[in-house]
Amino acid sequence: MTETLDARGLKCPLPVLKARKAMKPLDVGANLTVMATDPGAPADFEAFCEATGYDLVDSRAEGDTFVIVIRKI
Repeated sequence: MTETLDARGLKCPLPVLKARKAMKPLDVGANLTVMATDPGAPADFEAFCEATGYDLVDSRAEGDTFVIVIRKI
């Protein structure tokens, strides 16, 4: 199962805060794909995953959007 969170246009810390809220109801093994435009998002989500124990599956740039995939473990 994969959920998507559109955090484009939001500045730190909002993308991470919205992702934290979106991850809570997900089942273990589910992915959350976050789309963000904040240049700090890749580093913010790496730190978020280290702090929460979630798995950072993918972090890539697609044009001016960062696509970050997190798995609940």
